[in-house]
Amino acid sequence: MGVFDLETTGVDVVHDRIVTAHVGVLDAAGHVLSARDWLADPGVEIPAGATAIHGVTTQRAREEGVPAAVVVAEIVAELGALLSAGVPVVAYNAAFDFSLLKYEALRHGIPPLIDPAPVIDPLVLDKALDRYRRGKRTLDVVARHYAVTLDAAHEASADAIAAGRVALALAARFELASSAHELHVRQIGWARAQAESLTEYFIQIGRLDPEGALDGSWPVR
Repeated sequence: MGVFDLETTGVDVVHDRIVTAHVGVLDAAGHVLSARDWLADPGVEIPAGATAIHGVTTQRAREEGVPAAVVVAEIVAELGALLSAGVPVVAYNAAFDFSLLKYEALRHGIPPLIDPAPVIDPLVLDKALDRYRRGKRTLDVVARHYAVTLDAAHEASADAIAAGRVALALAARFELASSAHELHVRQIGWARAQAESLTEYFIQIGRLDPEGALDGSWPVR
């Protein structure tokens, strides 16, 4: 399976930018077969809050980073090659990473991955398969639940590899679909239902206006 993760300037998929990225391949036991990492110069200031999470400052990105357009083109090409070969790509909270990558591609005039498949999202799977478990569903918490080591949370390579290993742990514990493509289709419905449920909850607690709705599109918003 392929694994993919981005660290960014923020959480707005339309306007925020890629800072670091990882695309790799794991075998069926979770061992790393190949790995590629990027540090981008996003072309904008990296907010202090984002730096506090992933550790990359604006100065470092400008001095050591590759121009964003080059990084985006290379990430799209790497992912496109895996998906074209039928290799599923694991991304935790995939709708964030793939959506932000889409808007970065459009920003730089690069043909985006509009409908990447097959994608495996351990966040969507965990919510669907262990629906009533209490507690947070952040990658570090979920990795710990499935006894997956995550030593450097919010480092793109560490997060991507841990997400892949969580996907393997889910497959070992639960009965999943017979193929990656079938699982991809099921996740589209699960992600939509999860967004609808969260919308209802946010309206109840006053965090969202009654006419509001969270976007449940998956894996690209």
